[in-house]
Amino acid sequence: MTSEQPPDQAAAPADEAAVAGRERLSEQVARTGMFGTETTGDTSGYGGLMIRRPPALSSPRPYGSYFDDLADELGTSLEQAGLAFGDAIERVVADRGELTFHVRREHLTTVAGRLRDDPALAFELCTGVSGVHYPADSGRELHAVYHLVSLTRNRRLRLEVSVPDSDPHVPTMVRVYPTCDWHERETWDFFGLIFDGHPALTRIEMPDDWKGHPQRKDYPLGGIPVEYRGATVPPPDERRAYE
Repeated sequence: MTSEQPPDQAAAPADEAAVAGRERLSEQVARTGMFGTETTGDTSGYGGLMIRRPPALSSPRPYGSYFDDLADELGTSLEQAGLAFGDAIERVVADRGELTFHVRREHLTTVAGRLRDDPALAFELCTGVSGVHYPADSGRELHAVYHLVSLTRNRRLRLEVSVPDSDPHVPTMVRVYPTCDWHERETWDFFGLIFDGHPALTRIEMPDDWKGHPQRKDYPLGGIPVEYRGATVPPPDERRAYE
């Protein structure tokens, strides 16, 4: 007797569709119902529908354009610094002719330094820092986005870092790109991202005593009355609500 299973009893290969379905069902529920209503007003018959958070976008190779060469050159440069590309870069997104490297925050300044100093990369300029707030993106609600330009090679690249709302700390890029100074202050001012090591992380648009960060999506609308042709439009938080 042998322990081998007959061919018809051998383990069947995994059903790729079933595996993908289980992975999709494991994603966080972003909202329920057809229209996302939070009251009993959903009369569509789809009140039990669960809309799940879409998986993080990641582009497979080839990326197209000069993007593959750029990724290879950065990988080589990071290896020279003792850091693997996959350890520093969470994922790569090539979309609509633009390339984005999603960088783990602990490796942000190392990646930026290699992009600036390696002659094969030569990204000499950071043109700005943008903040983004995704309240439903649990664990990575706040994003800092850096727009880099290589004047030498006529290339553009975006670096993006995501952090949880409970720990909104990102290392400052001022030492690598001094142009980030006021941009990081503005991002802190409007979104509450804390850039560790910044030389003077203070408000730059809002008054010094302003409470909160007004471009976050959970910030109350507030406002002031607006006068128009003898009538007064109340601020958003005082307007009539229809239940």
